[in-house]
Amino acid sequence: MATTSFASGANAAQPDAATQVEIYRRMNLIMQNDEASRKIIRSGRLMMPYYSQRGQEVIPSAISVNLNDDDKICTIYRGIHDMLAKGVPLRMLWAEIAGRVTGTCKGKGGPMHITHPASGAILTTGIVGSSMPIANGLAWAAKLDKSRQVTIANFGDGASNIGAFHESLNLASLWKLPVIFVCQNNRFAEHTRYENGTSVDQISKRAAGYGMPGVTVDGNDPFEMYAVANEAINRARDGEGPTLIEAMTFRFFGHVFGDDDFYMTKEEKSAAMAADPVPLFRAKLIATGVATEGQLVAIEQKIAADIQDAIEFALSSATPPLEELTRDVYAEGVA
Repeated sequence: MATTSFASGANAAQPDAATQVEIYRRMNLIMQNDEASRKIIRSGRLMMPYYSQRGQEVIPSAISVNLNDDDKICTIYRGIHDMLAKGVPLRMLWAEIAGRVTGTCKGKGGPMHITHPASGAILTTGIVGSSMPIANGLAWAAKLDKSRQVTIANFGDGASNIGAFHESLNLASLWKLPVIFVCQNNRFAEHTRYENGTSVDQISKRAAGYGMPGVTVDGNDPFEMYAVANEAINRARDGEGPTLIEAMTFRFFGHVFGDDDFYMTKEEKSAAMAADPVPLFRAKLIATGVATEGQLVAIEQKIAADIQDAIEFALSSATPPLEELTRDVYAEGVA
């Protein structure tokens, strides 16, 4: 993978055993939550626009273990995995997905607009690429406050072709903002193959035009992803400015639930699923003695129970009353 000014090999940071298990826990949570989401849509119990993150579990899991509770993330409509990895409570997340008053946005945002500032999950946006300028604003505030907080801006490969990407990278570099731009390159922008919509072979190369480090990493390798995220986050905390990370991955399903993914070949999809990062990392943890089968089964069973509890909580919660349509639009009680 191409890299600029980043440590590699023996010099790269490595997660200890406990951190490896925690990365796996977050990966498995994302995987099981995605499976539950697709299942409940197919059952007809919930109807919603849904953008599966299956196949992209490593990226936010390996990044988030390097973050503090007060660090911020901004993400896009295919960003529930980012929210889960940052710690958004399952009950509140599912209630928002279901459009209930107990949700993160009182049921008025839905799966494309989950927000939970208490977890540092500041924004889920339905506008392609808009995570980046907003992340710059959060990073600018952190710099003014001298707080050492960092902000992660998540986006897809297609978003690297819009104006906000270039404007955001330019300003972040100019002001040395503590922000990390994470392109989760899953090879497809909506229904368009990467090579049919992007003029460079690696998005990370665009960092050179803005005077910041750019690195392309295997986004399905927890160790590579952890090491790159660790270095970029530490650079940002130390006042050295932004980094562009291009994390290579593959989304297992179409752009949106129900998409027939005609733009993927059967061969590449089969190959990606055969290299599913979740069971591969699970097997590695056992093979290296980091965890036992029993320990991982216990983690997986608890996650399954927590998701089922969250779904039941969501479906038993009330829907927003009619008067909520005009609330949270203007400040209330201000003279």
